[in-house]
Amino acid sequence: MGPLLSGPQAALVAFAVRFRGVVLALALAILGFGALSLGDAKYDVFPEFAPPSVVIQTEAPGLNPEQVEVLVTQPIEVSVNGLPGIEALRSSSIQGLSVITVTFGRGSDIYRVRQLVSERLAALAGRLPQGVMPPAMTALTSSTSTVLLVGLTSERRNGLDLRTIADWTVRLRLLAVPGIAQVSVYGGGVRALQVQVRPNDLIRFRIGINDVLAAARKATGVRGAGFVDTANQRIALQTEGQSLTPEEVARTVLVNEGGASVVLGDVANVVAAPEPPISAALIDGKPGVLLMVGAQYGANTREVTARVEAALDDLAPALAREGVELRPDLFRPANFIAVANANVLQALAIGGLLVIVVLFVFLYDWRTSVISGLAIPLSLMVAVLALGALGESLNTMTLGGLAIAIGEVVDDAVIGVENVVRRLRENRRLGVPRPEGRVVLDAILEVRTAVAYATFAVLLVFLPVLALSGVAGRLFGPLSLAYILAVVASLGVALTVTPALATLLLTGRRDADTRDPPAMRWSRAAYAALLARINRHPRLVVATGLVLTLLGAGIAPFFGGTFLPDLKEGHLILHMAAAPGTSLQESQRLGVQITGELRAIPGIRAVASQIGRAEAGQDTAGTHYSEIHIDLDAGLDGAGQKGVETRIRALMAGFPGAAFSLKTFLTERIEETVSGFTAPVVVNVIGNDLDRIEAAAREVARELAEVRGASDIQQASPAGLPQINVSLRPNDLRHWGLDAIEVLEAVRTAYQGDIVGQSYEGNAVFNVIVILDAGVRARLTAVGDMPLRTPGGSYIRLSQVADIYETSGRYQVQHQGAQRVQAVTANVVGRDIASFVAAAQRKIAREVRLPQGVYVSFTGSAEAQARARRDLLTYSGLAGLGIVLLLAVITGSLRNLVLVLVNLPFAFVGGVFAVALTGSVLSLGSIVGFVTLFGISLRNTIMMVSHYEHLVCIEGRSWDGATAIEGAADRLVPILMTSLVTGLGLLPLALGAGEPGREIEGPMAIVILGGLVTSTLLNLLILPTLALRYGRFQADEGRGLGEKLGEGARAAE
Repeated sequence: MGPLLSGPQAALVAFAVRFRGVVLALALAILGFGALSLGDAKYDVFPEFAPPSVVIQTEAPGLNPEQVEVLVTQPIEVSVNGLPGIEALRSSSIQGLSVITVTFGRGSDIYRVRQLVSERLAALAGRLPQGVMPPAMTALTSSTSTVLLVGLTSERRNGLDLRTIADWTVRLRLLAVPGIAQVSVYGGGVRALQVQVRPNDLIRFRIGINDVLAAARKATGVRGAGFVDTANQRIALQTEGQSLTPEEVARTVLVNEGGASVVLGDVANVVAAPEPPISAALIDGKPGVLLMVGAQYGANTREVTARVEAALDDLAPALAREGVELRPDLFRPANFIAVANANVLQALAIGGLLVIVVLFVFLYDWRTSVISGLAIPLSLMVAVLALGALGESLNTMTLGGLAIAIGEVVDDAVIGVENVVRRLRENRRLGVPRPEGRVVLDAILEVRTAVAYATFAVLLVFLPVLALSGVAGRLFGPLSLAYILAVVASLGVALTVTPALATLLLTGRRDADTRDPPAMRWSRAAYAALLARINRHPRLVVATGLVLTLLGAGIAPFFGGTFLPDLKEGHLILHMAAAPGTSLQESQRLGVQITGELRAIPGIRAVASQIGRAEAGQDTAGTHYSEIHIDLDAGLDGAGQKGVETRIRALMAGFPGAAFSLKTFLTERIEETVSGFTAPVVVNVIGNDLDRIEAAAREVARELAEVRGASDIQQASPAGLPQINVSLRPNDLRHWGLDAIEVLEAVRTAYQGDIVGQSYEGNAVFNVIVILDAGVRARLTAVGDMPLRTPGGSYIRLSQVADIYETSGRYQVQHQGAQRVQAVTANVVGRDIASFVAAAQRKIAREVRLPQGVYVSFTGSAEAQARARRDLLTYSGLAGLGIVLLLAVITGSLRNLVLVLVNLPFAFVGGVFAVALTGSVLSLGSIVGFVTLFGISLRNTIMMVSHYEHLVCIEGRSWDGATAIEGAADRLVPILMTSLVTGLGLLPLALGAGEPGREIEGPMAIVILGGLVTSTLLNLLILPTLALRYGRFQADEGRGLGEKLGEGARAAE
């Protein structure tokens, strides 16, 4: 067998040739099992890109934002700060609510960190102000947790009934669906049994507010009664005495003097009414209720969506009988998953068919085409199975990694098959042919070392992508992993299935043609003649290469940059922020008007608006804030979606007085994960004094608006919230014998309401609330007239013990890293983000004079892209060192090492020209495309140089022009096939760049295609000339890479 058979790879090839039936049976079993497993695979749009995070929500009824910040948010931040692995800490404090988001580093166990946070929160018990609810962690969800937006409308039911059906029928049923974590409800009215106190009647009957609270609490209280034991039975004792209806509660006695009773109905209106609303919903402009359904962490979006829709189908008939129309199609992310993955799979399929055509044209034999073509599905199936075993979903990133690996996958098989076919033809022309099985074995082993080393070089090139941190790493890491798995699988296929099939299909053929296929003969002849002419002008060749390289290097610095291209999801979210303090009614009026205008735009299918925040949601939106979901027509292509987006932006420009921002769902989630805000550019103004950072933020916003490309400039938490300030006067309180806390509690009861019990109706539970009469609460002057009963039994007005005046305050106070922050956000239109941020930084540094103790920092997708670019450069430098060391082992010569590396600038030039021709904007996908391109280029060059070494060191040729031409001609067909196969495999992605599912892989494919053109030209036209002039191939220096490894194996034995 000779020295080439030493080593594990040789043993593997020998096994495959000898036991080809077993190998092929295993290959078919893998294909069959993989095909079956695809039906159960987890499909998604993107990998899980959000880091492990915990959201802590704390209700603090009645406290204003500054009080919530100091008394609730800060103690919780101090408590959780210091936990191992924390990367970011953000919080928002609004009226009556604190929301804190704790983000942990990559690799943190989400369940472990939730346990740690829970332990810290438990230690806070009793340290928060009285009346503040215990801090609670919200449900654990994934980065793209929303699986469905469901709407309920009715012509017969009012808002209270609709919300009751949503809360106690639909929501409960959906929460029981496996995989659902939460259902947030917007709109309608949360039913409550309200005791609405009439102040004048309190005075008339000399009743205090505390008397009303006590009576309502007793009337609606519930007590258990135990059981009765007899000699042979235990009988449950049930008591019924709770007042359940407004009429029953109204008859509750307050006082009974002289036989005359004063009941609650004498001093209050007892009615079923909505709790003070914090949200509203519109569905195609009509009032309704929205349910946003969120999946559990790690859930299969497609499967969970199907389960939810099945549950809704079950509910639909009953809802229809209630006069409720169900709209389950307002937003369905699974639609984009299906379209995106279908588009990528279509590109894979088209690319695969083009590959088969190329293989047949060059090899001109169905047997060789089958051998090479089978490598594609088999290698990709192995990679898919490995991805599933590692817990990765099939998404646009992993599928994209498989798509760009097609070239390497086929190349592994093509190199071996082409060499086998060529060696078999040469063998048949011999007078005494060798055994064909031995020829197949030797032909595979002849190239297997170079293939293995070329594969290792490709893997080293891709390791920097796998090592990326942050959102970039979580998005592109799976793509890199899929690529690496496919390439490794293809190497395994090339060492096992390819030799087995070659032995089965290519040997023992009596009618085999000893001539090369027509396409191969023609191309080799023409190429040899062209190369001979080029070799006569080496200086011109070198000068041409240098000029092109310098030209590409001169163009590249002028490219713009963006984190990710625009995604075409078929669904848009329009954020609308009116002035702080805008009422729900006014926000609804604006929403109805905007919905009417939007529905007139062709391509828009449905519009649903959520105003404010859900009761148990993670948002801190006020009544001035709306999210308008715009669902587009099914099948609308990328250009059509862009056109709709343009018309919406033009429409919003005609609505003064409100700030707008237009996003897609996934873009919004990515941006929010990166910076905490739904905007690509975020300027954080940080300091301790709220007034100072507010003033600085206004100035930053003003300057930012003047930067070209700025759009949708907003302050995340602007001041100007109208409020009435009630400032108690201590001297007057003492004069009337009142305690401050008594007065404060009376104000809170009057205007926010006190929950004193619960009322039951079937399985529905409603709060019983004591609150001031709605008509009185709506009058601003009524605040000062609110009656207070003194210890002596007399009544005074609130204005007699307090200064009451109108002022403005803040809707929310935000923290970043436990520091106060005022964020200014911006979108960018008509310009790349990187250049916009650079211009904005210069302008703010030049024009804005920051107060003492205030500083600014930029975050957002531009900063994330810059960080990812820095990481790639750093890791690529380390990987480059490893590649150089690997190439030194492969080539054994400094000159030959330089020959291999010289292809990289040429590949770079082609990628640069491709970017320049398609918009001159580098996205993160484009940068990863350059990394992929370098791997492919290295592989082709290694194979060329390795073949030269084989001719000189193994076959004993002298190194001269004839050998250089012959070696290049031998590699012509494999290089052309590899380049064409890779290019045609990626062509559908490149042509479909901007279409749903191809937005990220499209720019990658464009870069790779451009680089393939120039690197292939270098390999075929320039490298042979450079190798002839500068290469060093001598038989007495190394005897070739195969023999080197053979000697190493024998020495080890």
